[in-house]
Amino acid sequence: MDLSKKKILVTGADGFIGSHLVEALIKKDCDIRAFTYYNSFNSWGWLDSFDKKTLNNIEVIAGDIRDPHHIADAIKTCDVVFHLAALIAIPFSYHAPDAYVSTNIGGTLNVLQACKNSSVSRIIVTSTSEVYGTARYVPINEEHPLQGQSPYSASKIGADKIAEAFHKSFEMPIIIARPFNTYGPRQSARAVIPTIITQLLSGEKEIELGDLSPTRDFNYVADTVEGFIALAEADETIGKEINISTGMEYSIEEVVKILIEEINPLVKIVTKNERLRPEKSEVYRLLGDNSKIRNMTSWQPKHNIKEGLKETVLWFKKPENICKYKSWIYNL
Repeated sequence: MDLSKKKILVTGADGFIGSHLVEALIKKDCDIRAFTYYNSFNSWGWLDSFDKKTLNNIEVIAGDIRDPHHIADAIKTCDVVFHLAALIAIPFSYHAPDAYVSTNIGGTLNVLQACKNSSVSRIIVTSTSEVYGTARYVPINEEHPLQGQSPYSASKIGADKIAEAFHKSFEMPIIIARPFNTYGPRQSARAVIPTIITQLLSGEKEIELGDLSPTRDFNYVADTVEGFIALAEADETIGKEINISTGMEYSIEEVVKILIEEINPLVKIVTKNERLRPEKSEVYRLLGDNSKIRNMTSWQPKHNIKEGLKETVLWFKKPENICKYKSWIYNL
């Protein structure tokens, strides 16, 4: 399927991955409708950082993914839907699990119901590697058991299963994209890499972190976005759950060492209990098998961890970017 000239809705377009996806789709000459979260500041999230010429090529609709009527209106006349809108912070899910169920499961249901009553020809639902929980074997393929080790991951499992049910029940053209840990410019301070970078750039002699032992399969955001697009373009991906991963793993400690060397070699690390997940909730190892996406598409990751981190640090060093982050607090 050629996405050029197609009318495409991106939910969560104001967020980290969503805003990068919008940029990539504009370059493919797509007709973009961006669904952002309504707020009293009339903020369009990271879309506000786009230049006016780029914004003129986007139709922005501010709303709430939990409102079925509004999302149904937004989906009208669209050919393709990339559904990324979600609550994603794991620590906050311990405090507000109801919000995660209503947004991540209920919001996904609203999108699917609206697509069922439309002529949409592709629906890409965003999952997460967190649905696998701590690896029972590696590399983790799409047959790995799902484990709800946090309210966040449980809500995403629920969303995945609703999507799977709609595909099987109504033959809807649904693809479940399952990216492993994405990082890069614009990422929320609630993620570990921005937490490390912003503290290092603050000039403090100590940085506060949680457990450094878990390993992750880190995707640079440009590679994740190209994975989304590749999955949407390939006919054989319909009805499948597909990992977007590098097939490489690094511990948080290894990532910290790379960033310390890049930014401030004299800094010390302090472990804070408030930054630790409950022991049974911590996901200790994630290493993805990307053979499925590589076999079905031409996608492959283009950035190694050092290249991706270097690009990310350069972005955070710009005053107009770092000023948006509160490095001095623990961001739930």
